[in-house]
Amino acid sequence: MSQSFDETFDFVVAGSGGGSMCAALMMRKLGRSVLILEKTPLVGGTTARSGGVMWVPNNRFMKEEGIEDSYEKAAMYLDATSGQDEDAPGAAPERRAAYLRESPKMVDFLVEQGIKLRRIPYYPDYYDHLPGGSVPGRTVTAQLFNVKELPPEWAAKLRPSAIPFPANLDELYWLPTLTRATKGKLMLAKIMLRGLMGKLTGKEYAPAGRALQGRMLQASLKAGVDIRVSAPVTSLIMEDGAVKGVITTKDGAPWRIGANLGVLINAGGFAQNQAMRDKYLPHTSSEWTGTIEGDTGEMIQEMMDKGAAIAQMDITIGCQMALPPGRENKSGNGVQFGAFAGQMDMAKPHGIVVDQSGVRYMSEGSSYSEFCMNMRKRHEKVPAIPSYWIVDDQYMKTYMFCGTMPGKAKKQEWYDSGWLKKADTIEGLATALNIDPATLKATVDNFNADVRAGSDRQFHRGDREFDKWLGDAVAKGNPSLGTIERGPFYAVPVLPGDVSTFGGVVTDTNGRVLREDGSPIPGLYATGVSTASVFGGHAVGAGASIGPSFTWGYVAARHAANAGNIAG
Repeated sequence: MSQSFDETFDFVVAGSGGGSMCAALMMRKLGRSVLILEKTPLVGGTTARSGGVMWVPNNRFMKEEGIEDSYEKAAMYLDATSGQDEDAPGAAPERRAAYLRESPKMVDFLVEQGIKLRRIPYYPDYYDHLPGGSVPGRTVTAQLFNVKELPPEWAAKLRPSAIPFPANLDELYWLPTLTRATKGKLMLAKIMLRGLMGKLTGKEYAPAGRALQGRMLQASLKAGVDIRVSAPVTSLIMEDGAVKGVITTKDGAPWRIGANLGVLINAGGFAQNQAMRDKYLPHTSSEWTGTIEGDTGEMIQEMMDKGAAIAQMDITIGCQMALPPGRENKSGNGVQFGAFAGQMDMAKPHGIVVDQSGVRYMSEGSSYSEFCMNMRKRHEKVPAIPSYWIVDDQYMKTYMFCGTMPGKAKKQEWYDSGWLKKADTIEGLATALNIDPATLKATVDNFNADVRAGSDRQFHRGDREFDKWLGDAVAKGNPSLGTIERGPFYAVPVLPGDVSTFGGVVTDTNGRVLREDGSPIPGLYATGVSTASVFGGHAVGAGASIGPSFTWGYVAARHAANAGNIAG
């Protein structure tokens, strides 16, 4: 290299979320040096804060448990979902095929590196009713992790979880039923006992994404990966059209690092960047995102400046939010999960979502991503941002509501601010919402008639296994359907929030970043939500962002190491 560098590694990774440490482990296995540069003070990215699940078809755990799946079945499913998306180069047929081939190998690789993973026993694909959909589900996650196994200085740098309990996601699923079901009570006791025993034995169990990233961090440190925090990548270094390194910051000054084999960008999306949202995601706000403070999009912009093509920038990993006042993302740290009513709440019986004209326009049992996309599309025709979630007294007495227990009085400040509306009749609620009373009454009456008939004839809510999984786990009859007929009635605004963006630079089957003409930029790789998703506009199942992030990190590192030079 003709460039002058302060230091040089074989592979340099920008960002420490999702697939970064997976890529690093592959590089180390192949005997190459690797550096991870994380711009925030904490390791793990939004992945550590998240549920930490990966959607991986035909994985080893499904085979071990005798659950039917195959490449062909998963391909049929992706054809029926992501394959229908137009103008989605990230979801091109060859990319989808590569994901189906490589993601099970990625899981096998992690297990071989000592990463303890498991399959969530029951987590239906989001479109399980379509050809190839899996009802048991294809979701892989980490086993709970004792953070005390990390060196103390690194335990302090592992990003906290949004989940405050030492519990698996399939255990947390039952907690909302604890006032009505023995299983809910037993699950709470199990979780509390685990936490108590952990304290008595000096353990600190991390759940979900923190468990996944904690295990990845432990393995990476053991493998000799160099990881640096508070070290943002400010620019890519190019020579003769090839990326040959990065500029970061060290001791307050620019620091040039060479990359013999290439650079991998896994720096998140642009959910915290309102200017980019205004350009690509109109009518949305950075105040409605659950991403971490580093999800600001500058590395996507840097790759664009170096000639990278972008696509699918109008797509988010949506997360519908009934967000009480004061809980918005105004500090830049993201909306805290559990601070709002979301997907599982709005799919419960005795509630519907309507636009500002009082008309219902989708199934409330839609996946979070589909729900928010429907809201944004509806808003192009009829004001629907915000929409309104309508529930009755049956809901309030049966289910939790924005962190409050069933049957408990709701916060007076919610009423005083006008965020939570309450009325004795549907017509009175409509008046409070400035909606035509006759329209809202007709919408509710039609829904109630369908519920009594046992089927949502308009939007088929409750027909899919996924809808039922989202609903009431102990309900009699359809877990997703219940009449809205017992006053008082309540309404709150619903916003199209997100857990990140789903568009970015276009990459090929090896994770190489492509130019507009389809040629790769030598030495430049990308993964995660810095890229245009392999699933296009569909979140096909739980883990539709983390699974690809890990997979393309694994693939990119293997390709870069085997290519042997940045011209490969």
